[in-house]
Amino acid sequence: MDKINNFYDHELDCLISAIKDGKHDYHTFTISSLNTDFPEIRTVVLRGVKLDPLSIFFNSDNRSPKIEQLKNNPICSALFYDKVRRVQLRFKAKAKIHYQNKLSSKVWDMTPLQSRKCYMGPFPPSQALDQYHPNIPLEYLKTDPEKYHSEDGYVNFAHIELVVLEVDVLKLHHDGHVRFKVTNGSDYIYLSP
Repeated sequence: MDKINNFYDHELDCLISAIKDGKHDYHTFTISSLNTDFPEIRTVVLRGVKLDPLSIFFNSDNRSPKIEQLKNNPICSALFYDKVRRVQLRFKAKAKIHYQNKLSSKVWDMTPLQSRKCYMGPFPPSQALDQYHPNIPLEYLKTDPEKYHSEDGYVNFAHIELVVLEVDVLKLHHDGHVRFKVTNGSDYIYLSP
C-alpha cells in the first residue's frame, strides 16, 4: 500500500504544480455534467486544489449552461490525463458554485486583467449568434481592460469547487497497468486495469 500511497501523493503534488504551470497536462481538464437529455463535457482550466478534504477548482462564466446543469444536479466527473507519463485521474465529485460570495470575490481580485475580459462578454456562453463575435468587448481585442472597467465582468464570474468523493487512478505501462481508487481521502482499493 505504501507504493500507491506515494504514487497518489505524487499525483496530488502534480495537480498543485499544474495550477501555475500552463504547460503541464493537468493544467486543463475535462468536466462532465448532466443536462436533462444527455451528459455534457468540456475542458476547463485548473485554478486551485485543496487537499483536506480534497477539492479542485475552476472558473466559469455564471451564464454558462454548465452552471445551470451543476445547480440542477451537482454530481459530476472530472478527468485529467498526463500523456507523457500516461497517468489518468478520474474524479467523482459534487459541485459547489461560488458566486458573488467571499471566495468568488477573493479569486476575482487575484484574476489578471487579460482573464477578466473573458467575463465581460455581451453574450452568454453557448448563445447562437447571427455572425461571429469574440464575446469580449471589442475595444479590448488586442489589449487588457482598465482595472475599473474590468470590474464589470465580476457579475458574470463564478468559481466552482468540485468536492471530490472518489478518485480512480490509472497508470498505463506495457509491462502491466496499475489502477486503484481512493475513497474517503485515504481508503485505497486496487482495481483491475
